[in-house]
Amino acid sequence: MTDNVIVAEGLVKHFGKVKAVNGVDLVLPRGTVLGVLGPNGAGKTTTVRMLTTLLTPDSGYATVGGYDVVREAESVRKIMGVSGQYAAVDEYLTGRENLDMFGRLYHLGAKEAKRRANELLERFSLTDAADRTAKTYSGGMRRRLDLAASLVIRPEIIFLDEPTTGLDPRSRLGMWDVIRDLVRGGASLLLTTQYLEEADALADEIVIIDHGHVIAKGTSDQLKSQVGGERIQFRVAEQAMIPKASSAVLDVTGNTPEIDQETHTISAPVSGGARSLVGIVNALDGVGIEAQDVGLRRPTLDEVFLALTGRKAEEGQDEQ
Repeated sequence: MTDNVIVAEGLVKHFGKVKAVNGVDLVLPRGTVLGVLGPNGAGKTTTVRMLTTLLTPDSGYATVGGYDVVREAESVRKIMGVSGQYAAVDEYLTGRENLDMFGRLYHLGAKEAKRRANELLERFSLTDAADRTAKTYSGGMRRRLDLAASLVIRPEIIFLDEPTTGLDPRSRLGMWDVIRDLVRGGASLLLTTQYLEEADALADEIVIIDHGHVIAKGTSDQLKSQVGGERIQFRVAEQAMIPKASSAVLDVTGNTPEIDQETHTISAPVSGGARSLVGIVNALDGVGIEAQDVGLRRPTLDEVFLALTGRKAEEGQDEQ
C-alpha cells in the first residue's frame, strides 16, 4: 500500500436524473482522519458506497489500499472495515453472538472468532451486556457494537459513515474517544458527518461536499481562514438595542454583522484584532450601549459552510 490509502478521482454516480455524486476527488494519507462534511443529500453516503465496493461508479477512478474498487473489489473488502449510518447488527442475537458471527463470516475459525469477540467486547465496554440481545441496547451501545463488528479483522482502513447520528451528547463524545483510539492504534479513517463540530474535533483534513461536488478542502484552520481571520462577538441586554449596536459595528468594521435575535448576540468579522475590539467597544459606549460577553474568536465551521453554500449544514434532503 502507498502512503495514500484512499485515492478517488472524478467519482460520478447518477440515479436517473439525480446527480448524487458529480466529480468527487479525495485523498486519505495513511494514519490520518479525513472528514467528509456536508448536509443530508450532499453525496457523502453514495461516495462511501462506491469506495467500499457497494456501488459501481458511473465514471471516475478510486483505489483503497492500492486496490482498484471496481477491478479488485474482493481485495478491497479484505482490508477495510465499514460502519454505516445504521447499525448492521442482528438485534435478536446477543452482543457476543453478533461479533462471533462476524468473525465466522470473515473465516477466522470458531476459536479465533470467539477470542476476537471477547477482546472487542472488552475494548468497547460491552462485556457486562455481552449476553443480552442487541435489541435491549441503547443507541450508543448499538453503535459501539456495530463499530466493533467492523474491526473484527483488524482493518487498517476504516470507513465511518455518520457514526454518531442519533446519539445523545454523552454517547457522541464516547464515540469520539473510540475514534481517537483507533487512530492512535495506526488506523486510517474516512469519516462522513453532518456535524461540523465533529469534523473540527476529529479530522486532520476536511472535504466539504455539497450537491455532489467538492466545494472546499483543507484543514479546519485553513477552511476557517476563508471566511476571515477573527470575529468579534458580544451580547446586548435588550433586543431593542440590537439595531443601534449593529449600526455601530458596521461603522467600525465595514461588515454587516450577524444577529441572533433570541440571545441578543451580534458578531462580525474584524481585521484589526484587539484594535478593532477597542474601537467597537468605544463606538458602543458612544451610543450608550454596554456590551456583554465581548470578545474575539475564530469563525466556526458552521460559518464556513454558510459562507460557502449560502445555507446551514443541516439544511438538505436525504440521498436517493
